[in-house]
Amino acid sequence: MRLTVFWQRMAEHFGPGYADTFARDHVMTELGGRTVNEALDAGWAAKDVWRVVCAVMDVPGERR
Repeated sequence: MRLTVFWQRMAEHFGPGYADTFARDHVMTELGGRTVNEALDAGWAAKDVWRVVCAVMDVPGERR
């Protein structure tokens, strides 16, 4: 998954304004105690981060 697709899906699920805030501030144990931004910066693949976000935040199946 390209980062542009990842950010598009984040914006579609959380809304354009909150997607950035969520990615910057929400720490998830499933990402090793990192935020979305930190996980991406640490080299996690966008598709793996998206899968974690989907699981943790109950993203509906049609948006996964």
